[in-house]
Amino acid sequence: MWNSEWRIRSDLRDSIVDAKRSKFMSPYSCTLDVCRVSALIMTSVSQRFQQLRDRAQCALIPFLTAGDPDLATTAEALRVLDRSGADIIEVGVPYSDPLADGPVIQAAATRALERGVKLDDVLLMLKEVIPTINAPIVLFTYYNPILNRGIDKFLQEIASIGVKGLVVPDLPLEESDGLLKPALTYGIEVVLLVAPTSPVDRIAAIARQSQGFIYVVSTTGVTGMRTQISAKTKDLIQELRIVSDKPVAVGFGISQPEHARQVMEWGADGAIVGSAFVKRLSEGSPKEGLKSIEVFCRTLKAAITSD
Repeated sequence: MWNSEWRIRSDLRDSIVDAKRSKFMSPYSCTLDVCRVSALIMTSVSQRFQQLRDRAQCALIPFLTAGDPDLATTAEALRVLDRSGADIIEVGVPYSDPLADGPVIQAAATRALERGVKLDDVLLMLKEVIPTINAPIVLFTYYNPILNRGIDKFLQEIASIGVKGLVVPDLPLEESDGLLKPALTYGIEVVLLVAPTSPVDRIAAIARQSQGFIYVVSTTGVTGMRTQISAKTKDLIQELRIVSDKPVAVGFGISQPEHARQVMEWGADGAIVGSAFVKRLSEGSPKEGLKSIEVFCRTLKAAITSD
């Protein structure tokens, strides 16, 4: 079944690529019709969560910083993660003022920026990789690059290459409609974050607005590796279950297989692992880094796979 579905999707992708290569379209541009067809044939974030729920499985969601150590390694890393158990993959766009990122991811973004990696470079890399993998790609970027490019143009570009989700950590709930509504037109699900400090009424409002899944921040502060996951995360998951049936994924601080299993046992639908992957990929040669994330990814997936 998977093979036949993959062949059908590949044939349709080829048709879309041919359409994009016509003289009427730029490498990124996407007419609404083409974007809508792309949205139909490629697995969305919410569809992937439903597939996993049907099998009583928890999603593994690795995060990588694009361009560290270089874009070619990032491209290969996405393929490695895809075949090593990743269900959804977050790709971070390097940014000069990453307020939500801890030291590991900040350092990776700085290295990428120093090498001249820009948003266009990231999109070109993803355009080549996405047709070759099964895991839906969620782009992690701050709001300024979106506003600078223009919301509609940005959404057209990422939709045309097959990106299925978007996390914008500095997007205020009060301003989210300006991005969420047009994003749906292009088949992009915008994921909102719930913090441990969020009051109950705000948690409910975020849960209503978030698309694809609800991103639970397990700790106050920035991303990074911790020795344990706060027990408050369990309470937050339970509060969300009361107000929403949308999938819940936990991030910020998950760095060990036992962390991922813990949040799964608390009722989370997904475990997001960032700094631990970024650190492993950056250590040693690219070949060594790729092998390290492959082993780590398989270990994490085994920890959250039901017997």
